[in-house]
Amino acid sequence: MLTSFYQAFAPTCFTLLGLWLIVVQTRHAEWRQSAALRNRAYAVTLNFALPGLMSLLALIDPASKTEWRVAFAIVAIGGLAALVALVLFGRVQGRGNPLAGVVVGLALVGYTLVAVVALAPGITTNLGPSLTALRSEAILLSLLIFLGVNVAWLLMFDETGS
Repeated sequence: MLTSFYQAFAPTCFTLLGLWLIVVQTRHAEWRQSAALRNRAYAVTLNFALPGLMSLLALIDPASKTEWRVAFAIVAIGGLAALVALVLFGRVQGRGNPLAGVVVGLALVGYTLVAVVALAPGITTNLGPSLTALRSEAILLSLLIFLGVNVAWLLMFDETGS
């Protein structure tokens, strides 16, 4: 069942990434004037690409627990580092979008949880016998994509001068 999820989830992530790149292309002239907006647009790009990458890596050998754990941990830590850099070096909150900071904060928590579950999969056993680590990761990745769509929406309508 999880193989089917990841087979559907990976193309969904990359479709959203493609749609986002169209938005970036249409706003490029405005966004290239602001390092903060470029950084936020790049963070949205990562928020679609990284869960897609994790899904593809989970499909290489679905029976290998070690492979997906290492892949998810590395990619989640990379996503976490990118978002932390965004928070530290770029603004996540535009004039018209105070909610953007909250959504990015939730994404930070999401990537942290993905990395924790990948590094310590036994942590999910307390949540129920049917909630395996890989199933927990599927839920977390779905929530990250939802957050990514929200950040994309907020940024798409952000004021250029923010």
